[in-house]
Amino acid sequence: MVLALAITASPAAEPRKVLVLGRISDDPTAHYEQLRPLLDYVVSRMGDVGITEGRVLMARDVQQMQSYLRRGRVDWVTETASGAMRLEARAGARALLLTERHGVSRYHTVYFARRESGIGALEDLRGRSIGFQNRQSTSAYFVPAAELLAQGLPLEILLSPRDAPEPGSVGYLFGRSEFNIASWVHKGLVDAGAMSNLDWDSPRQVPPAFKRDFVIFHESAPFPRALEMVRGDLEPRVAERLREVLIEARDDPAAADALRQFFRTTAFLPIDADTRAGLDGLRDGVARVVADVE
Repeated sequence: MVLALAITASPAAEPRKVLVLGRISDDPTAHYEQLRPLLDYVVSRMGDVGITEGRVLMARDVQQMQSYLRRGRVDWVTETASGAMRLEARAGARALLLTERHGVSRYHTVYFARRESGIGALEDLRGRSIGFQNRQSTSAYFVPAAELLAQGLPLEILLSPRDAPEPGSVGYLFGRSEFNIASWVHKGLVDAGAMSNLDWDSPRQVPPAFKRDFVIFHESAPFPRALEMVRGDLEPRVAERLREVLIEARDDPAAADALRQFFRTTAFLPIDADTRAGLDGLRDGVARVVADVE
């Protein structure tokens, strides 16, 4: 099967005529179906720079993707902002474009607690607990963890909701879903929760019956929804042509279905100076979380 061959291919570098799109995935078959249509669309428009074939290569985790990038096994990766910054810092990947999904290119983290909790600022979390989603989440783990560390609040993983953090630190648990985080806060199992503003605004993730008992006590600065990355030593003319094709795709009817399947992407946008500055800050924050918490 083509997908299996792509995953287990020899470690030798791919020929220059092949463009390899990578993805960190715990469900390779499903993600292959989402990636392939856009890759085919892109390859069909890159013959002028020698690209005649496209392949998908899945990685099981960020460490494996870092290895693929350093060894020239992957040319282009689509990633969350935190994942992208880890690839930039550890594998020399380069941010090519900002990815807009469902019409949204940036979002931010919302911190919330029960109204009667007495929590009105990040500092009030000292000696208390917070619910995150999982170790891969930008909005519900890396960003809030980095902000708490920047405030001088050490983080301590808890064994269960019944476990209590040390008085000077913030205890955290992974809820695995935004709905679970909201439920834990509502039931008093944790003192606060963190999630993206998009999930906060979703009645499915935060039911109105819960939300009326909550208060938002802090919001982060906005950060990119997702990024398209390329390996640092990708041939400049190939990288630039890939950038052009992706930017132009939003206005090409022939790309509409491929974009929809590509995680509901609505546009690829240039990275301006403000976005780059924000990414630099996010990269430093992610590095601190990896070093101090994991």
